[in-house]
Amino acid sequence: MNTERASPRYSTIELWEPGEVLDAMIEGQLAAVAAVRASRGAIEAAVLATETQLKKGGRLVYAGAGTSGRLAVQDGAELLPTFGWPAGRLLLLLAGGDDALLRAVEGAEDDGEFAAQLVRRHEIGPRDVLIAVAASGTTPFTVAALREARRAGATTIGIANNRDTPLLVEAEHPVLLDTGAEPIAGSTRMKAGTAQRVALTALSSLVMIRLGRVHRGLMIEVRAVNAKLARRSEDILIQLTGSDRDAARKALASAGGDLKTAIRQFDELRKTESR
Repeated sequence: MNTERASPRYSTIELWEPGEVLDAMIEGQLAAVAAVRASRGAIEAAVLATETQLKKGGRLVYAGAGTSGRLAVQDGAELLPTFGWPAGRLLLLLAGGDDALLRAVEGAEDDGEFAAQLVRRHEIGPRDVLIAVAASGTTPFTVAALREARRAGATTIGIANNRDTPLLVEAEHPVLLDTGAEPIAGSTRMKAGTAQRVALTALSSLVMIRLGRVHRGLMIEVRAVNAKLARRSEDILIQLTGSDRDAARKALASAGGDLKTAIRQFDELRKTESR
């Protein structure tokens, strides 16, 4: 696997000057983005398949282990406040559970049977979409989750950094991010991780756009879970309706913080005033 092999180019990296090491690592990050760009067509196909299923009321499921799993969980978790994606339609399957977010859980990524059990326990099925992420493309937990989800009829997307690996071969929508060897051999939190993060962000953001959760480049489904996002909701409402801040604040309070409801209230008020 290319992500695991040692590259002769970096065999003495610990002896380089600090600036040279940084140049190599930054160059690797640029290469990671280029790898995502090369998979644009596969990502687009995955987006369109996901859109179709989610419009039927399906759930979005992320599965992974280690760094790849944490990146997958992060992408999924951010959909709730950013796009107002319903928590009941999101599943995050991380090898080792919540404990694995902060530390490695011994043996968790090797437990394929547990992954299959999770898929069955959550009754993942034909309307759902499972996105499985693994740099190696061979992680037992992740491959088993994808395999069981596909057996149950779910739409499956596999994201990996090595070609012709089980995750890509078994996924309906394989996305290869060919990032090659890492500056530190096997440390896939580097180039491979960056490519996964970019691909996941692009995929999920485009899905949300396709589902109508963005209007005029604005997050009209944003959930104001803190002061910053409350202010952003006000700013969006002001921009879309031309209201002042006081009116926007009152409208959002009346709408229970729901931005789209507040926008409709302004639209209805304008219609009433124009009669």
